[in-house]
Amino acid sequence: MAANPPEGFPSPARLLETAVAYRRAAVLRAAIELDFFSALAESPLDAPSLAAHLGLATRGVRMLCDALATLGFVLKQDSRYSLSPDAALFLNRASPACMADAFMFLSSEHIEGAFRELSAAVRRGGTSFDAANVLAPEHDFWLHFARAMAPMMAYPADTIAQLLGADAGNSWRVLDVAAGHGMFGIAVARHNPNASITAVDWPGVLAIARENAEVAGVASRFRALPGSAFELDFGAGYDVVLLTNFLHHFDPATNETLLRKVHAALVPGGRAAALEFVPDENRTSPPFAALFSLNMLVHTPAGDAYTYPELERMFLSAGFASCELHPLLPGPQSVLIAHVQRRPHLPQAGFGPA
Repeated sequence: MAANPPEGFPSPARLLETAVAYRRAAVLRAAIELDFFSALAESPLDAPSLAAHLGLATRGVRMLCDALATLGFVLKQDSRYSLSPDAALFLNRASPACMADAFMFLSSEHIEGAFRELSAAVRRGGTSFDAANVLAPEHDFWLHFARAMAPMMAYPADTIAQLLGADAGNSWRVLDVAAGHGMFGIAVARHNPNASITAVDWPGVLAIARENAEVAGVASRFRALPGSAFELDFGAGYDVVLLTNFLHHFDPATNETLLRKVHAALVPGGRAAALEFVPDENRTSPPFAALFSLNMLVHTPAGDAYTYPELERMFLSAGFASCELHPLLPGPQSVLIAHVQRRPHLPQAGFGPA
């Protein structure tokens, strides 16, 4: 019997695991499509019972359930399968935090297809075919994004609202740039009954955001401003500007141009909040944020996952006075909050010596 290789000894394990990583996504995709998670949420079942419940072949159900158990999405005991805590919260359709649609979107043909062109994107230094360029005006990609990703954004949206101090109830005008599903502005409005939201995005996407505002009961304080964030006149007098999942699509110079516009729209003492995947300065950790740059390589001409010093430089160059970074653990994103300088306090004209 061969001994285990010593620690640090070259091994093909990582290569093999990477070569077949697609199997993990395929297992989860099939289980979602066949509604395994909602069925197992009702009660633990063995393979024949689950197969009968779903009208499927027992052999296939047993193999897929065993694979789900291997990956940690279900638990197996005495031939019966039940949901793991993660699956019960994030994959059961009855759960308000269900992210099944978000997974299906992230593993969709549009995104995976772009990664099949990764070699060409590396050669070019940007997206290699027009269909992958999600920056095209009114791209259908964003309609799918708005529908699928709202539940996944509930936690960061709520956390950002709290970081900004929305619960204090101050009278705020909030500009939500590239609002998408609208959940970030909606979260501020839910926490603050004195906040009004102006949402910027393409018309079709804003229709979805308005639906979500109606469900949340804040539609009376929700205003749509359709069009390009780079071309629209935002107006002025905003207390907060939200820039969520947006800056990574563009190069630094383009971002600085937008941020100058955002700065001009804010009142003295106002703030901008940007949600981003922020890798460490060595760009190799944390893994999700570091790998996110490839998503921008295959989908955009010049986007990137920016480090905090890079983001801070953009905001300061655009006129902001200071920035701070808040990791939104346990998730993979961070929020940067940038501050507009307050007006200096001028002494009142008095009766002092002439």
